[in-house]
Amino acid sequence: MDFKKYTDAVDREAEVILKASDAVWDAAETAFGEFKSMDALCEALKCEGFEVEQGVGDVPTAFTGRFGHGKPMVGFLGEYDGLSGLSQVSGCPVNNPVVPGGVGHGCGHNLLGAGSLGAAIAVKEYLQQTGKEGTVIFYGCPGEEGGSGKAFMAREHVFDECDFCITWHPGTTNSVWNTSSNANFQVLYKFDGLAAHAAGAPHLGRGALDAVTLMNVGVQFLREHVIPEVRMHYAVTDTGGYSPNVVQPHAEVLYLLRAPEVSIVRDVYARVNDIAKGAALMTGTKLTIDFIKGCSNFIVNHVLSEELQKSLAKYEIPRLTEDERKFLEELQANVLPEQRSDSLTKTVKLLKGEDRAMVESHIGELYHDFIVPLEYNPQPQAGSTDVSDVSWICPTGQIGTATWMAVTPGHSWQVVAQGKESVAKKATLYAAKVMADAALEVMNDPEKLAAAKAELKKSCPNGYDCPIPAGVKPRAIGDLKAK
Repeated sequence: MDFKKYTDAVDREAEVILKASDAVWDAAETAFGEFKSMDALCEALKCEGFEVEQGVGDVPTAFTGRFGHGKPMVGFLGEYDGLSGLSQVSGCPVNNPVVPGGVGHGCGHNLLGAGSLGAAIAVKEYLQQTGKEGTVIFYGCPGEEGGSGKAFMAREHVFDECDFCITWHPGTTNSVWNTSSNANFQVLYKFDGLAAHAAGAPHLGRGALDAVTLMNVGVQFLREHVIPEVRMHYAVTDTGGYSPNVVQPHAEVLYLLRAPEVSIVRDVYARVNDIAKGAALMTGTKLTIDFIKGCSNFIVNHVLSEELQKSLAKYEIPRLTEDERKFLEELQANVLPEQRSDSLTKTVKLLKGEDRAMVESHIGELYHDFIVPLEYNPQPQAGSTDVSDVSWICPTGQIGTATWMAVTPGHSWQVVAQGKESVAKKATLYAAKVMADAALEVMNDPEKLAAAKAELKKSCPNGYDCPIPAGVKPRAIGDLKAK
């Protein structure tokens, strides 16, 4: 069907959409502290006639914007948190922080929230003009970076009413995300011992830093005895002090455990806990295990993926102007060879015949103004996303659009430099139209929606089991020591 008369609302309301994006970029707040960013998006939703509710799912910076009534019900997922240490002047092709060490949108979440806002506006336009029954919900999802905000929301049943959800992510290609992801748990291990003079009376001390060291050594040996896809990252967040002549009475280490399935992460988590308990026994220290957050692995929904792929082809892909090309060329000169993204190279391995040749011909280009052919990748991506938790509850589809120069490294100042520029904004509006179009196709095809739900039921016959235990509250990483 042709829904362009409704998706044209994205262009008509572009000023509202992009103003919200810029406001979020300017605010640049980290996980669960995105109050200014939330306000900017909520204000835009209210101006567009959405009913807004803040603090949903017992998460202070989570919110919804709702329009319409009844079924079918589609949700668009928006994010708006930034990353610490990535402050950068917009439009500057060299590393130039606004505030040294400050926060910047190094993953493009200012664009992500705005693009999903645009899609919600277009579906609202359809419901308003046709008078048909249906509901569109914009889900404001905080703390994706290291916080798993959607998993906390999912635990509180925020997404249960939705028939299906669609989202996107800024990136370097126009493509459908058709692969799984790693589930993960983030856990803080705290050891408490006894302080003592390290020379005069070391026998009276019980070294918490020793316990952290022994735990880390134990986990290194565990690596041989888990499947190769498991990842166990750690950071020593508290060494107990900087005086070597003191037996340190307190120390902490933060672990991030990943695996292709949440069931595997649970098993690894139990084994790491045993190692931590052993380290405490060896050192005579007290152990506290503090579960911070977790997220599941992504469940691909092929019905939605195929619909999104069709919608990508219906709308004009952004093209570079000469000024845009010049800026990206200057920026490209400041990307080290080892920083350059290899995502397209990985994609090539999945494709065959003409599709493979087409994609190979674009490797090395400045900007990817083409659509990557749809191909399911059975290997999960190494990273993680809390979109995954939504995908266990209702059919969920995700796209990416080329908001950035082709060799942009993720989580970098180069991403921040492009976040308010014209290329990123054009690709954001393109993403909004694509998502809205696919959503309207599914809303108007009961058989397709039923097929998407049946696929999810087959993939997850036992339903969703949130990896975050009851009672665990959302916390920003930067606040962990203070807590």
